[in-house]
Amino acid sequence: MTIEPPAPGEPRRPSGPRDPGDAWVIAPTGERYWGRFGAAGLLAVDAERGILLQHRVGWSHHGGTWALPGGARHEHEDAGVAALREAREEAAVPPDAVRQRFWSVLDLDIWSYTTVIADVIKPFDPQIADAESVALEWVPVDEVADRPLHPAFASAWEHLGPLLSVRPAVVIDAANVVGSVPDGWWRDRAGAAGRLIDRVSGWQARGVDANALELPGAHWFPAVAVVLEGQAKGAARPADESGAGIRVVLAPGEGDDEIVAETQRRIGGGEQVVVVTSDRGLADRVSDAGARVVGAGWLLDQLDARA
Repeated sequence: MTIEPPAPGEPRRPSGPRDPGDAWVIAPTGERYWGRFGAAGLLAVDAERGILLQHRVGWSHHGGTWALPGGARHEHEDAGVAALREAREEAAVPPDAVRQRFWSVLDLDIWSYTTVIADVIKPFDPQIADAESVALEWVPVDEVADRPLHPAFASAWEHLGPLLSVRPAVVIDAANVVGSVPDGWWRDRAGAAGRLIDRVSGWQARGVDANALELPGAHWFPAVAVVLEGQAKGAARPADESGAGIRVVLAPGEGDDEIVAETQRRIGGGEQVVVVTSDRGLADRVSDAGARVVGAGWLLDQLDARA
């Protein structure tokens, strides 16, 4: 592997300074990959308009093709941060307009590319923000393959397209999870539930390993519902303080009944639900509803590993 800066006449951003990551990685066999520290791109999914695609300027790599806004990562930069930064710099995508759903990683050992699939939560109109695009368009999902695509994106789209219908969700039996650790939770149920919500929020925001959810890809950012009952309901806080993708559900009566109802609601909405509980009776009920069940230890092991 060698590192080679772009040649004169192929500027990344003619109007701005370079970053050390703006360089070609050259494989021993001669293939060139853009991004000394790897690269990342944003696949923004708008439920009404489709996928945001960039028509690449002629001087760029595979110029004239359609692909995703994206580019070289900075050193030590998180792939999600890189994809959102590049999308903002190239297409004026507001960072708060999308919510990450999952990452797909092409790892070639000497170089990697991370596709960050994100749902549009605040509709926006993209704007050409630098010299790398000649057009930006929302393209219906079933029309993406009809465009002349960048070869790497065309290959990735074959497996990414079918995954756009996958929407994982995790429903947590908070009483069961909290009660599985004898740390004095019974003296302050609301406090213990609040600590669990904080840990779960951090876990979800960092991304959940795809293998743990039995899904393809690198990792996912599932929707999460934490169901509280009894005194633990004192841990509830405004939705915008619980963390992106976290919903705190207050059971008006029995927590088990609310967990079943939440599970049924989500499955009815097309989500693939994992219920966290070690209660056998509840496990049978949510399994009958179509959910996958994992024990409290499944969640606690992941929270401890990412602490």
